[in-house]
Amino acid sequence: MSEGFRWRLVVSLLAIACSAYVLTTISPRLGLDLRGGTQIVFEAQDTPEVTVDAQVIERTVEVLRRRVDGLGVTEPTIQASGDRRIIVELPGVTDPEQAVDIIGRTAQLTFHPVTGSFALGTEPPELEEGEQAIPDETGFTIIVVGPTELIGEQVGNAIPFFEPAMGGWVVRIDFTGQGPNLWASLTGEAACSPPGTPQRRVAIVLDNQVISSPQVSPEVTCGVGIIGGTTIITGNFDQDSATELSLLIQAGALPVPIVIIEQGTIGPTLGEAAIQASIQAALIGAALTITYMVAYYRLLGVVAAIALLVYAASTAAVLLWLGATITLPGVAGFVLAIGMAIDANVLVYERTKEEFHAGLGLREAAAAGFKRAWTAIADQNVSTLLAAILLFFFAAGPVRGFGVTLSIGVIMSMFSALVVARVIISLLTKSEAIVNRPKLMGMYVGRRFKDWLQVRNPNLLGRSRLVLGIAALVVVASFAGMFTQGFNFGIEFSGGRLLEFETTTLANLDDLREQLGGAGFPRAVVQHSGDDNVIIRSEQLTSEGQAAIVAAVDQVAGPAVLVRDQFVGPTLGQELRSKALIALAVALGVQLIYLAARFRWTMGLASVAGMFHDISILVGIFAWLGKPIDGVFLASVLTVIGYSINDSVVIFDRIREHRRDQLEGDVRALANDACLQTIPRTINTGLGAIFVLAALLILGGDTLADFALALLIGIFVGTYSSVFVAAPIYVALEQRYPTPIKEKVERPGKSGRPVV
Repeated sequence: MSEGFRWRLVVSLLAIACSAYVLTTISPRLGLDLRGGTQIVFEAQDTPEVTVDAQVIERTVEVLRRRVDGLGVTEPTIQASGDRRIIVELPGVTDPEQAVDIIGRTAQLTFHPVTGSFALGTEPPELEEGEQAIPDETGFTIIVVGPTELIGEQVGNAIPFFEPAMGGWVVRIDFTGQGPNLWASLTGEAACSPPGTPQRRVAIVLDNQVISSPQVSPEVTCGVGIIGGTTIITGNFDQDSATELSLLIQAGALPVPIVIIEQGTIGPTLGEAAIQASIQAALIGAALTITYMVAYYRLLGVVAAIALLVYAASTAAVLLWLGATITLPGVAGFVLAIGMAIDANVLVYERTKEEFHAGLGLREAAAAGFKRAWTAIADQNVSTLLAAILLFFFAAGPVRGFGVTLSIGVIMSMFSALVVARVIISLLTKSEAIVNRPKLMGMYVGRRFKDWLQVRNPNLLGRSRLVLGIAALVVVASFAGMFTQGFNFGIEFSGGRLLEFETTTLANLDDLREQLGGAGFPRAVVQHSGDDNVIIRSEQLTSEGQAAIVAAVDQVAGPAVLVRDQFVGPTLGQELRSKALIALAVALGVQLIYLAARFRWTMGLASVAGMFHDISILVGIFAWLGKPIDGVFLASVLTVIGYSINDSVVIFDRIREHRRDQLEGDVRALANDACLQTIPRTINTGLGAIFVLAALLILGGDTLADFALALLIGIFVGTYSSVFVAAPIYVALEQRYPTPIKEKVERPGKSGRPVV
């Protein structure tokens, strides 16, 4: 028993045990679309300095979003309502009062020189112009502060941490802009006063209350102050108060005060029937996928099924352990990772069959299959993981949630395919009864097709100019659809109308959704509000459309009374959309750099060109069909990008391998051979995902049907573009910019074969 087998066995058993423990002890945290949550309605108030308008509301929404994200609430819904109201919906919030306290505070932060102090209850001194008296953090002393120019807008970052040397929790503040100079000037002036006097202190004021008034250290030089742009706030903080303060400082100040108008619970945006249909579709699709894998790979297919179960359990366990909120965009990342988990198994199995038919015994072929498939699996997973991590750090909202789920899924898919499956296969191949029956391991399934390909050797790249021309025309047609038909932006991007009804009886929301679909509003968001009320969010309505909605509500739970009718803004605001685009651009740029470094820049550029082709066609088809562009579609686009890059990586990995063996071979012939040899992998991986998506398309309801349709289009387009777009572009680039000879110097590999 080898050392590698032992550690893989131990790690596999440990992961399975930990996953089982987490799954049986931690309840899932579902998002608004699956479970509902807490709804808070704020109203912005005018001040003498600021009058509430559309720009003020937009700024307020973004500040609230940053505060909610800081609370650890993922996938919140925050949107403007009417002229001055803002609706905040928080999934999985157990303490709404705490949430209200944090996200609703105005948080006007200022840093003041202290000019004096006096005890509470004593005669206050006469104040100079610009001075004000404010209670300090103890509540027993009044601090007199002077005017200041240093405000919260000049704070770049705020981080809570435990500092034993300072007696507990503190908050580190990093200043930005003119902040470092103003802070040095403020502390330099205070340092000129004797230690122990009030004037040696600096008052930090939040919402007109002194939260900390530390003395400037004796080491600080008079007239110089604290330089470097960083300071530490102390103030008898515990972890919660330090975290709360840093959150308020980091998120920034609200431009105007806000007050709570309503607070209550809301139901899920997806109905029980839709959720059950989704579960049913997923189970049917998974069963079909496993059946196909077992039929094609025999006992290896059983191993793949076990590995997929381990993948699903371990991924779910990690998400539960991290407290991630499970939402539909997150499920998109899960679907992509399922496809990658299937793909990893297929790559290993196809490599194993190639090595077996090249003359190796079954045991040796299985070991070689894992080694030969490793580079392709690693490259496609690492490139996807880099993109997912960047989406998490640069994006926000549902895009960030997609990045979290995808990151975890990618890691777990590699673990299930390369560790768990390898352990099981190693155990199986120790049995002589299995080793002597290669048919049992599916070694001969598909052999006739591969032999036919080898004999006929079709030239897939023979008419690449014609194919690229057709692809270009299709892309042009897609752009024509975007410009002539425009985009049917969903409520998340364009806003719409919010209607709230007080119903006579408790409405069955699934029945109401069915009625609204028949009335022409299949995408309307329907929720319970409070005990009996019903909230319906839809696109902008005509008078006839509103009448149709009222009639549908009356039909299900009427007669109903319309108690609220408001315009609501987009839940994916301008700042969030900008972050998503920046994150996507950075992620694609990093993928291009990674592929260029791991392969060659010609391959990286060809992969990105193929991906651009795939996304253009997907978006164009949705524009021509008038399908809604919403958060679910955004998640599907991100998923298709992952599939497209992965398909290209597999082909380019095989081309790279051929070029190591045939340094002076014709690049077009090598690329054509690589495409032919990867066809079985492409078909099997695609079918594995298609079974699940077809079930969602048929059974999943309107929302999931559009998601499944987008992924089916993406898989189809991505599959052929890897062969007929990315590969020909790579060949054209290589012919124009051939690989320098100095990059082709041979060096011996571990197996004795020359590698580059």
